[in-house]
Amino acid sequence: MPEGDTVWHAARLLHDALAASELTRSDFRVPRFALTDLAGRTVTEVVARGKHLLVRTDNGLTVHTHLKMEGRWRIAPASERLRESYRIRLILENAEARAVGYELGIVEVLPTAREERVTGHLGPDLLGPDWDPDEAVRRLGADPDRPAADALLDQQNLAGIGNVYVAEILFLRGIQPWRPVGKIRDVHKLVDLAHQMLEANKDRTQRVTTGVDRRGQQLWVYGRAGQPCRRCGTRIRRGEQGPPGQERIKFWCPACQG
Repeated sequence: MPEGDTVWHAARLLHDALAASELTRSDFRVPRFALTDLAGRTVTEVVARGKHLLVRTDNGLTVHTHLKMEGRWRIAPASERLRESYRIRLILENAEARAVGYELGIVEVLPTAREERVTGHLGPDLLGPDWDPDEAVRRLGADPDRPAADALLDQQNLAGIGNVYVAEILFLRGIQPWRPVGKIRDVHKLVDLAHQMLEANKDRTQRVTTGVDRRGQQLWVYGRAGQPCRRCGTRIRRGEQGPPGQERIKFWCPACQG
């Protein structure tokens, strides 16, 4: 499931493959931008902003993409034969490398000067140069009655966190997903832990929150419904939480997070 660390890692790989090189091909497989051609333009940089990816070019345009739930990027040598797929949404290629975006939730082109239109609503980026824990705490505290899990998932409070990290962070802090933010003893510690977790995992291919990098042992509670808690042995529970139509699956230990 793509979260801020996944997007940060993808941005770094795309930057290494495409930046400072002239595009020889761009293929937008979305109706609105199907005729857009960036061939001949140079990619200046690729950056992540929360869960958003921004590919900037030398003619003042930005390719904005979002992985949503199923999206992914694959980078290969430009000489490698491309295996066509209906899942492809975007291809960016230079003389050396080809970047193919599959099942991207958002693909659009906009002026770089207007990137705020798609990222301006975001809170401090957990992996960005603008990371500001005090501002993240302030935004979380603006609605003290909101359940902690919902508040953490709101990208307007802090950008880059998703279901996996919310479950793991709340477990480690001993906080129930539905506890109101205003009743959390130290929101600063919650925010700092979120930052530490994403920083620790941004260069990994598999997330690890337990400190044990072995298959099936990387996470505390996420995806472990019905299995014993690694700390106390109580069965991990699973439930849905959130506004109607926007429910998210939650995992928690009823003993450790009681």
